[in-house]
Amino acid sequence: MAQVLEPLHGTWFLPLNGQRGCARLLNMPVAAHTHVRLDDRGVAWIDDTRTKVIEVALDQIAHGWSAEEIHFQHPHLSLGQIHAALGYYHDHKAELDVEIQSSLARVDELRAKAGDSPIRKRLRALGKLP
Repeated sequence: MAQVLEPLHGTWFLPLNGQRGCARLLNMPVAAHTHVRLDDRGVAWIDDTRTKVIEVALDQIAHGWSAEEIHFQHPHLSLGQIHAALGYYHDHKAELDVEIQSSLARVDELRAKAGDSPIRKRLRALGKLP
């Protein structure tokens, strides 16, 4: 029978001879790394990159991409960084969703203010756009 690691009060033990009462402490170093940092404006960035957490979250929201697909599309990000970014997004979902909605509203406002570009006007005249 394979031996299984069991946590006990934050320490990992390896049962000996299949008995929970007979156990020895495993010497396992623990290193925590969040992969996410906040800049002086409070914007969440993925460590050691120029990628914002919200950009990774938008890949999942807009495209439905899994962490593996995001990694395929952005190979400069490790899966650990991607999972950390998605975890941060889900932990701060309400405030980041407000930021996303604000950005979308701002884009719509700027688009309406700018009007049609010359190419859009030409395409509309050719009947290629509604």
